[in-house]
Amino acid sequence: MIIGITGTISAGKGTIADYLVEKGFKHYSVRDFLLNEIKERGMPETRESMVLVANELREEFGASYIVEKLYAMANGKNAVIESIRCVGEVMALRKKKDFVLFAADAEIKLRYDRAVKRENMTDDITFEKFVEEEEREINNTDINKQNLLKCIELADYVFINEDTIEELQKKIEGVLNEIK
Repeated sequence: MIIGITGTISAGKGTIADYLVEKGFKHYSVRDFLLNEIKERGMPETRESMVLVANELREEFGASYIVEKLYAMANGKNAVIESIRCVGEVMALRKKKDFVLFAADAEIKLRYDRAVKRENMTDDITFEKFVEEEEREINNTDINKQNLLKCIELADYVFINEDTIEELQKKIEGVLNEIK
């Protein structure tokens, strides 16, 4: 089974992926893929660079280029592909056998606080900038670009992640039991 994870910024996509890894899934990250590409290009490790590179790759090679690479790496085994952000990626993965899409969301101020706490270079921003960056990724009509709202709408399961990690894990466990 391949589980894709989409959702708003800092909503818990990584936490879901970590839990799935504990359950035996292999983890493939769009974020890590993009950070490697950014480093190769000598660009700063910022959210703007990630969006720019992702959009360039999708424009040049197709909307599903990144997730297709990660899907191939999964090689048919139980895997999680974290941080699906555009409709074209979801559409391509929907054609694959045993694909399920999870989404994570939470209230924006809570998500900003989480981003600040995790201290990633790409998250070193003000609340206003956080909101601005999310607005850029939230609703785009181009299937090759970020559209988090539409990806969440396309999800098979949506996790509202405003409680403890343990509560989120219980929700995930319930879904895993349902889909096995």
